[in-house]
Amino acid sequence: MAVIIPFRGVRYNTQKAGEMTALITPPYDVINEEEQKLFYEKSPYNVIRLEYGESRNNDSSEDNRYTRAAGFFQQWLQEEILLHEHQPALYLYEQEFNMAGKRLTRSGLIAGVGLEEYETGNILPHEETLPLAKADRLQLLRHCQANFSPIFSFYDDPAQIVEKLTAPYKAHEPALAFRSDEGDFHRLWVIGEKQLITKLQDFFSGLKIYIADGHHRYETALQFKREMNAQGSSKFDFCLMTLVNLHDPGLVIFPTHRLIRSLPLAEKTLLTQLAQIFTLNTVSFPRPQRQSVLEAELAKLAALASTHNAFLLYLGGEKLYQLTLGRSSQPALAARYHHYTPAWCSLDVNVLNTLIFADLLGIDSTVRARGDQLQYTRDAMEALTFVDNGTFQAAFFLNPTQLGEITAVAAAGEKMPQKSTYFYPKLITGLVINDFTVE
Repeated sequence: MAVIIPFRGVRYNTQKAGEMTALITPPYDVINEEEQKLFYEKSPYNVIRLEYGESRNNDSSEDNRYTRAAGFFQQWLQEEILLHEHQPALYLYEQEFNMAGKRLTRSGLIAGVGLEEYETGNILPHEETLPLAKADRLQLLRHCQANFSPIFSFYDDPAQIVEKLTAPYKAHEPALAFRSDEGDFHRLWVIGEKQLITKLQDFFSGLKIYIADGHHRYETALQFKREMNAQGSSKFDFCLMTLVNLHDPGLVIFPTHRLIRSLPLAEKTLLTQLAQIFTLNTVSFPRPQRQSVLEAELAKLAALASTHNAFLLYLGGEKLYQLTLGRSSQPALAARYHHYTPAWCSLDVNVLNTLIFADLLGIDSTVRARGDQLQYTRDAMEALTFVDNGTFQAAFFLNPTQLGEITAVAAAGEKMPQKSTYFYPKLITGLVINDFTVE
């Protein structure tokens, strides 16, 4: 059973800290070094100093990004830049954003969620994790004893019980409302009513929770729980999550495209070998119309998603290549991964990783984990630019992974490769913080 826990959240005191737009960031794992500097410059109280502090050349065991984060956190609490909620609460969070010219709204419930081993089957992952990222998050948790950003998870509630229970709150002014620099609206309501909290806890006790974004942070929290349990403490037995209904109309997944450098094959050889596996079609790609052509071809790709594994390949110049393979035609994967379910074997990312990256290009799981030959982007036009300027030699464009695929793989106890999903928009960091040290 999933355990939902109210907690005394920590929120910015905007009267002292300033406007929320200058204080928030996206999750740490989508922030590059240049963006990190920009967030530092936005405000001396920007949450970047807590969640993803800068490293310095003279860092030591006594003075480093983790010790500085802990120092800032305690200082801001003492100065009332950050304030604890007066009583334990849950939080109703709403994001309104633009998507293909339409305004969409996604709602979530911010809560403490009891940590469980994956083996219980109540909290389910869908992506693999990397040791280095978990080591970084574990150091931050050990030093600060706080969750600065929520894990993004979803649950299956076709009757929309949570929405119905919390609807009266949306009839009132939110406790916090602001528009971000990107034009998204963020609204937060504080749910302190004990009777409603109990109803929500009872409802979630019968549900499974699927981790969407934040696998590294969840596994880190589990490790920290084990460490603290060994010391006799149980107050670290939960973590901060935002829970979104699988049936929320604002739950959007984008594809994450792949960029390859140091291609081991000549272009002609690669295309010849690809044509032996996939149906390969050449698409005219004139430079003046490339954005409109790419958009049209990605739309065609999406139309094939239910019946085919389908990709676009760009190698430079004025040609695109469409690669398709019927979803029932993966004998190579089924034979090689006979211990995996058909749902796992038919995933686009697994077909790409196996039949193209590993078999043709030598980019196996070890090379992928290193990240020096394969990188990722959500921006399709950026992928073209990287190939054109020679930073990479090839760009593979994918369809987004479908929610049904995620739940099927997770329910089977299997995991997708990294960067299989990109939930949009990202949850912001700095809206509500969980401080384990407060009672």
